[in-house]
Amino acid sequence: MINIAIVGASGYTGAEMCNLIHRHPHLNVAGLYVSVGSEDKGRDISDLYPQFSGLFSHKLQPLTDQALAAIKKDNDAVVLATSHEVSHNLAAQFLEAGLTVFDLSGAFRFKDGSYIDKFYGFTHQYPQLLEQAVYGLAEWNADAIKQSKLIAVPGCYPTASLLALKPLFEKGLLDSNQWPVINAVSGVTGAGRKATMVNSFCEVSLTPYGVLGHRHQPEISTQLGSDVIFTPHLGNFKRGILATITVKLNNGVSEQQVDDAYAVYDDKPLVRVRQDSWPKIDQVANTPFCDIAYKVDQESGHLVVASAIDNLLKGAAGQGLQCIELHFGVEA
Repeated sequence: MINIAIVGASGYTGAEMCNLIHRHPHLNVAGLYVSVGSEDKGRDISDLYPQFSGLFSHKLQPLTDQALAAIKKDNDAVVLATSHEVSHNLAAQFLEAGLTVFDLSGAFRFKDGSYIDKFYGFTHQYPQLLEQAVYGLAEWNADAIKQSKLIAVPGCYPTASLLALKPLFEKGLLDSNQWPVINAVSGVTGAGRKATMVNSFCEVSLTPYGVLGHRHQPEISTQLGSDVIFTPHLGNFKRGILATITVKLNNGVSEQQVDDAYAVYDDKPLVRVRQDSWPKIDQVANTPFCDIAYKVDQESGHLVVASAIDNLLKGAAGQGLQCIELHFGVEA
């Protein structure tokens, strides 16, 4: 059994991570931790999430100095389902102790720390770890994930966008003079568990936010090696992301070439390229899948590709589990 501790386990993503690891035949939930000041410390995870009652029972422990020492001593890996700055501060400690770190925050998703300063609001203190970190886009970076001790699991919007776009970029099919235009809608769980006016269902109405300045734009651009226009939207539903993306193909690119590009997912079971219908959030909610469909306008040379994921699973905990399985060479 591979022992894994989860820090930040009371949030939506941490709870999903606990459920996935608990159900895995080769993984063991070795401890759930929350901040010392958390009002959830001492409670059972199934009290916070009654859907887990009768399935498992794990107490949420405060992350004291004694708990930190126990994590370092007794575990093979740690999942950080924490805020960006908390992950930044904890990762180095766990790596020094020999653990593999799977970070679900944005603290290690860039090689250049200036992006952290600009988009996350703090100065990165570990440039050497930024160089070591591997971007955990599971379908594309499997070999590197196997080798690295620090895996930066991608954001939910970037996962939906990159899985849709990378086949086209890898085959050089796109006109570099026209930036991809990404419009994506997320359910309110993307805003986290803490209740605010932003994610109250009584207040949520479909709306764009973070226009021309959202922190996921540089994450997408960095991984593609190309500028994009990214506009996120908040929808009045619980979970899921639907991204609809418009791109311009190079002159002379055929629909067959596009089909061939997306065939890269033929042996990737968690990416379903759909020929029969456009992706729907209901078809991926509570699953680890990414559904993709596309259409080529041969006259104009434009292509529209849509992708749908569950933001808490394929966009966070589910992809984190993929990275864990790749790194340790275990399958469910």
